[in-house]
Amino acid sequence: MIACPCGHGSALEYCCKPMPTAEALMRSRFTAFALGNLDHIERTNMSVTHDPAYTGADSPTSATVEWTRLEIIGIDGGGADDETGMVEFAAHYKRKGMAGIHRERSIFRRDNGAWLYVDGDLVAAKPLRLTKIGRNEPCPCGSGKKYKKCCGLACRSGPAI
Repeated sequence: MIACPCGHGSALEYCCKPMPTAEALMRSRFTAFALGNLDHIERTNMSVTHDPAYTGADSPTSATVEWTRLEIIGIDGGGADDETGMVEFAAHYKRKGMAGIHRERSIFRRDNGAWLYVDGDLVAAKPLRLTKIGRNEPCPCGSGKKYKKCCGLACRSGPAI
């Protein structure tokens, strides 16, 4: 059994075929990106015009991008009885050895009974807040040692033994 890239846990051959909800369509589109299936991406777009963002070396379907994991963050509407829905997701990927996350709020609409992708807004990543740890403070790893004798040592001279 080959697991579906969308992370749902089902076998690829069964997972993303029925799309009764906006979330199911989102998962199928992630799988299509992961497998390079542009036909599915274009077929499930509300707009039938070809988007130039899906071509070229830096496109999400490029061979240089490896989609590794889909994380559904939030859903608003998009159920079997709804006409519109929003799915916020984080699509994890690797490009040229560097890990990245594409986070988006996607809007979906039902058209003639089928869910279609309308548009999406990128969600800006929250900046990391770094906290300086004093050498003599307790190590944040919970070991009970001072930072300088624990993880602080690992940062300066390799793994602590």
